[in-house]
Amino acid sequence: MSISKRLDDARKAYAKGDQSASAQAHDPKRIAASMERHGGASSKYLGEMVYGGLDGIITTFAVVSGVAGAELGANIILILGLANLFADGFSMATGAFLSARSEKEYYQRERQREAWEVAHFPDGERAELFELYRGQGYSEDDAHKLVEIKSRDPELWVNAMMIEELGMLRDERNPLYNALATLVAFVVAGAVPMLIYLLGLVVPIPAGVAFPVSLGLSGLALFGLGAAKVLVTERNPWRGGLEMLIVGGLAAGVAYVVGALLKGLGGG
Repeated sequence: MSISKRLDDARKAYAKGDQSASAQAHDPKRIAASMERHGGASSKYLGEMVYGGLDGIITTFAVVSGVAGAELGANIILILGLANLFADGFSMATGAFLSARSEKEYYQRERQREAWEVAHFPDGERAELFELYRGQGYSEDDAHKLVEIKSRDPELWVNAMMIEELGMLRDERNPLYNALATLVAFVVAGAVPMLIYLLGLVVPIPAGVAFPVSLGLSGLALFGLGAAKVLVTERNPWRGGLEMLIVGGLAAGVAYVVGALLKGLGGG
């Protein structure tokens, strides 16, 4: 049982006022088992995969809609769509890598500074931690006890300073895997609007069929990915799916109108 499943069960039990189900969700053995399974490799990068996929499909579908609105033909859709798909995917992956690496480097620099301060100015760091706990509403006695417990182990002490003083949590994700998850999700999801056009390279597609099919596939993919956000945001999947369907539809609609207005520039 994963921690997300246990938390979901706890929320449902609370919403229903079911004390028995709440007790089951808070069973110590179940909590321990869920924590052991928490933090798997795939779950660490779930956010990058979901949001990378959403960006990919919205961006590519906007390109397809713009070209379709300009009535420039399937070959132009494939050229612009594929160029956009891989160029934007690479750009997003690079951005994800650099952002994640910068955050890890910044965290490490701050942690080294805190470790140095703990080693050289322990009394001052204890005073800082004491005031932080007092500011959170702990009594003087409880704040002193917390400081005494945290400062027994230098590693735990530095961890406490990073969280309580700087509000920084260690990110265990690998920046390279962040980039790869973003790239793969962007390319795979972003290819959905062009599947029918790619199929047209080997099988004749009747005129006027490709864009409606692309529209339908993109709508389904947008709704599915929007609903999949529940794995990250823990919100209602239907609401998430409809939100992304509307956002993607608006982006595609704007692109289609612009393409239609400017189709004369492309010889349409």
